[in-house]
Amino acid sequence: MTLEFRQVGGCFVGEASPIDLRTVHDQLTLERIRAGMDTYGVLVFRNQLFTDAEQLDFAQRFDGTLHAKTSAAVLTRNRFGNEALTDISNVGADGKILAGDDRRRMSGISNRLWHADATFEDPPGRYSMLSARVLPPVRADTEFADMRAAYDALDDEMKRSLEGLRVHHSIVYSREVLGFNFSQEERDRLKGAVHPLVRTMPRSGRKALYLASHAAQIIDWPLPEGRLLLRDLIEHATRERFTHAHIWQPHDFVIWDNRCTMHRARPFDDKTYRRELRRTTTLDLPLPAAAH
Repeated sequence: MTLEFRQVGGCFVGEASPIDLRTVHDQLTLERIRAGMDTYGVLVFRNQLFTDAEQLDFAQRFDGTLHAKTSAAVLTRNRFGNEALTDISNVGADGKILAGDDRRRMSGISNRLWHADATFEDPPGRYSMLSARVLPPVRADTEFADMRAAYDALDDEMKRSLEGLRVHHSIVYSREVLGFNFSQEERDRLKGAVHPLVRTMPRSGRKALYLASHAAQIIDWPLPEGRLLLRDLIEHATRERFTHAHIWQPHDFVIWDNRCTMHRARPFDDKTYRRELRRTTTLDLPLPAAAH
């Protein structure tokens, strides 16, 4: 059966026809998924019964090198024993829901800001893959924003003014805006990275704004002016016509392209209900020739 996608968002996001990604090893199907990412930016796969090992294996098979220098790794050791499997949950190693003042919970709350994964690293994240393992009995959506459509909607003068600008991305900045405090050792390990404000997608040629809550400052611009522009661009890019809310179902597996989308977690009563997801993120490095 040929893998197909249907658009479910207003200007992006595709849902895949039935497939078991655990069994996908052939380059033709993997390339079809990559082509779907080029078109939709976000792909939803239903009923994916991944184990942790199977998710890690698929992520590497699909897109190469995994991101393991996460901000969570700076705070505490990963309960799974592998920093490439990011714990997107509200429970600790003992399986209990984290206390309201737990640093891991406080850091995780920052995911409610619009962001793209690993923009504070160089190389940054390319594809993120999130597997729903335990869902609460209430809605806990993830919202996505299409940064290609947001760029396309800018007027020509604004597009010209943004070309060539570079931005420093810092997770210390985005967390401390919300009052989260890092030690000096943690700050030293989270130096941040500089990336272009406008990126051209290498396969499709489409341009996209490359923004995030981690975007701290435009290089060589005065501090207030640069931050105001970044704030205005994020406000523009997250208008309703550029966004889509994914309503999670058990065993959903969602892949998104961090180079051309932002996302944020929507709040729920995380001090009452358990929610456990596993994320793998690949680095924006060249793929082996056989994978193109």
